[in-house]
Amino acid sequence: MTKSKLSDPSVRFSYIVLRTSYISPTPYSVHSHNHTITMFAARRLANIPRVRAQASLFHSTAPAFVQKGDAIPNLDVLVENSPGNKVNLAKEIKNKAVIIGTPAAFSPACSSTHVPGFINHPKLKEAGQTFVISVNDPFVTKAWADSLDPQGKSGVRFLGDPSGKFTEALELSFDSSAIFGNNRSKRYVLLVEDGKVKETFIEPDNTGLNVSAAEKVLG
Repeated sequence: MTKSKLSDPSVRFSYIVLRTSYISPTPYSVHSHNHTITMFAARRLANIPRVRAQASLFHSTAPAFVQKGDAIPNLDVLVENSPGNKVNLAKEIKNKAVIIGTPAAFSPACSSTHVPGFINHPKLKEAGQTFVISVNDPFVTKAWADSLDPQGKSGVRFLGDPSGKFTEALELSFDSSAIFGNNRSKRYVLLVEDGKVKETFIEPDNTGLNVSAAEKVLG
């Protein structure tokens, strides 16, 4: 085959395939055959890391949850004690605040550990205003507040997010239809200062208590 034809990539590829298909009884030809295969394999292997590196780019996007520096959603969708009592946290929070997101009022972990951990924490007052939010109606959240803090001495306010719009604005809702029949809130805590998120504690599995427990948040 002439040198000019070998300069064409398609021809060169065919030439390599032909060389690998030909086995001569002479030792020299066998050596040449193996050398051709080795060169061809090496050229293919050299491309593998680049392909994997490009593929990995599709998995590098961070979750789009609420982040440090984000403003609290300016929405009139949260309710306290009754449907007509709207609460807009963007306007309600004055200086520092703690927002506690829970999957469901009266659920075991929320009622026995998560929320009581904050109500009874000695540093809660220093953290500022405290709000517990769940995707429930205001009658449920009021009954829940009465069961966990009958005298209201802690100052913690329980807010319902019936439509789930506040939770969705934070991008912290998840599909819990198998358990609760609809979308609910991930378990989370946000520390807020001057209307902006200062720190986030969002459970990676939606409902666990590994990062958002009171002792992890308040120390």
